[in-house]
Amino acid sequence: MREAMARAEVGDDVLGEDPTVRALEQQVAGITGKEAALFVPSGTMGNQLAIATQTRPGDEVIVGEGAHPIHFEAGAAAALSGVQFSVAGRGGMFTAEQMEAVVAPPLEWSPRSALVAAPRAGR
Repeated sequence: MREAMARAEVGDDVLGEDPTVRALEQQVAGITGKEAALFVPSGTMGNQLAIATQTRPGDEVIVGEGAHPIHFEAGAAAALSGVQFSVAGRGGMFTAEQMEAVVAPPLEWSPRSALVAAPRAGR
C-alpha cells in the first residue's frame, strides 16, 4: 500500500488536479448512474455533508437505534448543522410505520422532520 501511494500520480485536489481522485469520482459516478461523485476521506465526513445539505438548523433527523451519527461523531450534527435526532425502531432497523411514529407534529415549537437516515439493508 505504501509503495502504491508513493508511486501514485498526485495533484492539488482543491483545484481538481488530482488524477487519482478524479478517476475515482468518475468511476463511482458511473457505477451509481449519477452525473458526478465527490470523494470524502471518511464516513463521518460523508454523513455530515449529507446532513448539512439536506437540513437547516433546528431540524430533526430520524435514525435507527445505535446510528453512527449519534454515538460516534462527537456531536458533529448538532455542532455543525444545528440538528437533533429522533430514534425509530429497535436494533438499528425500522419500518415506515415506526418512522412515522417519531415524526414531529407540524407545530410551531416542534422541529421539522427533514431527513430520514435509513440503515443499509442487511446490517
